[in-house]
Amino acid sequence: MEILETVTFDDAFAKRLQRSIAFTESIMTKMVTGELTSPEITEAMLLWSRFANASLVKTKNGARGFFVTYLTSDSTLADNPSPEVITALESSPDIVAELLVKNLAMSAAMGLNHRRNGKEDMAQGSDRVRCSVGAAPRTRSANLIKQLNMPSLFDIAQQLRQSALTGVGNYQEFLQRWRYDSEQKQVIHQALSEILDE
Repeated sequence: MEILETVTFDDAFAKRLQRSIAFTESIMTKMVTGELTSPEITEAMLLWSRFANASLVKTKNGARGFFVTYLTSDSTLADNPSPEVITALESSPDIVAELLVKNLAMSAAMGLNHRRNGKEDMAQGSDRVRCSVGAAPRTRSANLIKQLNMPSLFDIAQQLRQSALTGVGNYQEFLQRWRYDSEQKQVIHQALSEILDE
């Protein structure tokens, strides 16, 4: 199943997402090299950026671009999120909570899909979102979920887990839009259970 063939984005959406990805890459590079102070990291993520034309975590496109870059990066920054990243993410629970839970679900389902198709390198990319280097086998997304003081994350995770199990509920449309099959729904359920049942 090739998911990307079934999803289309308008040009404006794609451009905003590309800008937020590029801006996140820039921030992460400066974090790794020590070019940003702690307050500058938070400010970069929260305040209006002329480059990205939006706050990274105050808009859906900004947060999507942030998560796409941050969670899939070869860098270990996402394995041990800084307090500044946590603070910035906590500032926007209405946007961050659902996107982060969906990232956990989608990486679980796509890892399975890639392995089915013999694309181990792509599966490892999905696993990067899921696995923290040198840590317990908790996913990068799950690690963030556990660190954020955001009760709505667990409500959304519970609702998505229920939809994955029953095929109905608040996230039925999400699961249908991405055409997840029963085995993919099972791994989504398992990934969400790991954070909910701890």
